[in-house]
Amino acid sequence: MKSYAWKIYMLTAANFLVGTSEYIIAGILDKVAADLGVSVSAAGQLITVFSLAFAIGTPILMAMTSGVDRRKMLLYSLGIFVVGNAVAFLLPGFSFLMVSRVILALGTGIFFVTAMTVASKLAPSEKQGSAIATIVMGFSTSLVVGVPLGRVVASFYDWKVVFGGIGILGLFAILAVSLLIPKSEAEESMPIRQQLSLLKEPRIIMALMITFFLLTGYSIAYTYITPFLLDITGMSEQGVSIGLLAFGIASLFGSKFGGYSSDKWGVYPTLFGGMLVQATALILIFIAGQSAVFMLPLLVFWSFSAWTSGPTQQFNLVQQAPEAAGVMLSLNSSMLQLAMAAGAGIGGVVIEQISLISISWIGAIGVTVAAATAVVSLRLSRSEARRKAERSVVYNRT
Repeated sequence: MKSYAWKIYMLTAANFLVGTSEYIIAGILDKVAADLGVSVSAAGQLITVFSLAFAIGTPILMAMTSGVDRRKMLLYSLGIFVVGNAVAFLLPGFSFLMVSRVILALGTGIFFVTAMTVASKLAPSEKQGSAIATIVMGFSTSLVVGVPLGRVVASFYDWKVVFGGIGILGLFAILAVSLLIPKSEAEESMPIRQQLSLLKEPRIIMALMITFFLLTGYSIAYTYITPFLLDITGMSEQGVSIGLLAFGIASLFGSKFGGYSSDKWGVYPTLFGGMLVQATALILIFIAGQSAVFMLPLLVFWSFSAWTSGPTQQFNLVQQAPEAAGVMLSLNSSMLQLAMAAGAGIGGVVIEQISLISISWIGAIGVTVAAATAVVSLRLSRSEARRKAERSVVYNRT
């Protein structure tokens, strides 16, 4: 195996760890609520607080630290991550757990973005899409393995043990990064105002809006997939578990395929293809979702296509502004978190005002809007490329 591949897989393993810290709370929410004496809805605010802290704090901190060596950023973020887990494990009460979620969100956000930046620089140019896809796969694996495993641990022991264990593993991750990841040049330091000026460029805005509409459509359906499978499809509890496991496994293959396809056929063909298949899958779920026989393969179909777009969109944003890759990836991560929150809210309204089964075709609309946004984004990117080429010709003549 090539030397850079080992380093990328190590970062993926660490990303699995920080991803588990984000998603695990949903898997043990009932236990947390019962132990702390709060309602499940109040405990659910732990997820909201995490998403908001991630969405708002990550781009600000990434902008402020653009001149810091990326290896140091990995170590600093893991240090913050360990502190957040320690607070959850050692300090009692709901308030301290809420503080812990904010700390964990900041550490997770910085590590996730920095790991993708480092991976894209470690890999050769023709393998950058695959490298980013591998890092993203660490996050998706946490859904498949980390959350169920955390649930099992919380069932046998106190739920706090989960955070204690993650914190200890975080210390090993710090050691691995310090030994295996070489020092790398920081991105060229730019004032925060200049970095945020990226948002004044229409092509950047449209590229980020792809993420927003794509993940909103996905979240509308996925947030409520368990009640959908129970009430609409009529699956048993065991059947739901099998369905969600299949969904998670398909996400791993989809994420990896997205990176391969981006390298082989290009970003936009992969994006358009993934979104077309995802919208089709969601419409078919609306049509045939009442049958468990059809629903299981449709879940796999949907998950594979949805996760194909994830690493592809990350790579797309790196290409949009390679001189500020970290800032772009952090903005995209924030947009993702906001989209997930928006999708969950819209899905709740759809269930209350229309019907539970409607979340699938409403989600398909969101994905379709994302595809239309990608068309506009592609045109803007091509126009910018032509302008750069024309300026280069004029410069060379002079």
